Amino acid sequence: MLQTRFTKLVGVEHPIVQGGMQWVGRAELVAAVASAGALGFITALTQPTPEDLTKEIARCRDLTDKPFGVNLTILPAIKPPPYAEYRAAIIESGIKVVETAGNKPQEHVDEFKKHGVKIVHKCTSVRHALSAERMGVDAISIDGFECAGHPGEDDTPGLILIPAAANKVKIPMIASGGFADARGLVAALALGADGINMGTRFMATQESPIHQLIKERIVANDERETELIFRTMRNTSRVAKNAISTKVVAMEKEGAKFEDIRELVAGARGKMVYATGNSDEGIWSAGQVQGLIQDIPTCAELVSRIVREAEAIIRNRLDGMIVQSKAQAAE
Repeated sequence: MLQTRFTKLVGVEHPIVQGGMQWVGRAELVAAVASAGALGFITALTQPTPEDLTKEIARCRDLTDKPFGVNLTILPAIKPPPYAEYRAAIIESGIKVVETAGNKPQEHVDEFKKHGVKIVHKCTSVRHALSAERMGVDAISIDGFECAGHPGEDDTPGLILIPAAANKVKIPMIASGGFADARGLVAALALGADGINMGTRFMATQESPIHQLIKERIVANDERETELIFRTMRNTSRVAKNAISTKVVAMEKEGAKFEDIRELVAGARGKMVYATGNSDEGIWSAGQVQGLIQDIPTCAELVSRIVREAEAIIRNRLDGMIVQSKAQAAE
């Protein structure tokens, strides 16, 4: 068993996290991740109302007796969701771990802390990680350029970002973006992280609440099957490469504004991808890690495989590379 500062902080067996994913972070997936000994997060804003979130948390509790959390993503919007009401639903439901992401969450951090909730804040740069640490969050999820969704605007891949953050961040930190297997977990631990966050990998599991054809598309795709949209608007998002994302990138190169592509990138269309199995229906998030995903296991099979193989890499492959010099042997 691999025990780290993060597993001790949040009370789970394994240093593996399934972070918040719009339309995907539902009770059936989160409960399966939790039952496997990892930490799963229900995505708050996938639920239409705070009342629906309360029901989804209760549904997850019916499916598992292991700890799980809720993701609350704070993003700029013309008509913002009632964040305070979602926050209250999380607290009143007795959730003890929250993943925050997006704009400065100080108000939410303060309120969650009052109720003894542990906060994992997701960020894409060392400066934002340090800012969140000053705000009082309990752990950081540091997101490299390889990730699905929003990688920030610095384009710093995990191989640099994780150790750069580990040099400065004092609280526990999980590595996010590009993780799918035991090799990634061992690498993240070696780079200074206390665990890994996986999104795309957990999408391609049996309990993931998305269409089987999309799971099969993730398995079929390689590491080149993503596009970076909204680059010209400095709101970059990594999504699966399909007819729509390719069109959006082409339109941006021709100077298109958000209003010009609004209908193409509408969230309702992306939601339909997961419902219908038509991968060209809308924009949907996926990381470069698709190139490392070759099957659709249960969450229990996936987590146990990663932990088992990680222990084998550490004990056998890495330990076997340490050879005593003649001087050491003489001592």
